Amino acid sequence: MNNLSGSAKAEIYLAGGCFWGTQHYFDLLSGVLQTEVGYANGKTENPTYEQVKYENTGHAETVKIIYDPEIICLEELLQLYYKAIDPTSVNRQGGDIGTQYRTGIYYIDLADEPRVKASLTALQEQYSEPVMVEALPLSNFYTAEEYHQKYLIKNPDGYCHLSLALFEAVKNYCPSGKDR
Repeated sequence: MNNLSGSAKAEIYLAGGCFWGTQHYFDLLSGVLQTEVGYANGKTENPTYEQVKYENTGHAETVKIIYDPEIICLEELLQLYYKAIDPTSVNRQGGDIGTQYRTGIYYIDLADEPRVKASLTALQEQYSEPVMVEALPLSNFYTAEEYHQKYLIKNPDGYCHLSLALFEAVKNYCPSGKDR
């Protein structure tokens, strides 16, 4: 992962099922400066994992991604995100089922909204079923407990709904701005 100082920075929040694998996936990507897992767009303040899992808080397991837009653009991040999810699934990714595992793109920069919507429109053209990825402004984000941060680094044999081949592919991906 790159150092944050001296780099251009942009921020996006992606919910892609269990946040352990989603965080690891984006941590492998050139141009991603920092990630953090947490709970987004729910109705409970400062929820715990247990609350999100069992108490219908409305939160989605989400990864905060800070990236360098001079290396990788939002559209590329979203294209890679779509490769890591089933965009037609509702409240489920892999073996994980529940509203906390829904897919979503949550933006903080309103200038990102048309870019996100255009990306989802293009994605829909690839599917006969409806694409079920939420696209909303971020209303809240609460950092998950420390044991969830970089979980697959701390627990290399831990559960993940994403394949090793997907991790290898993203690790070897060369963003369009990398050679600028």
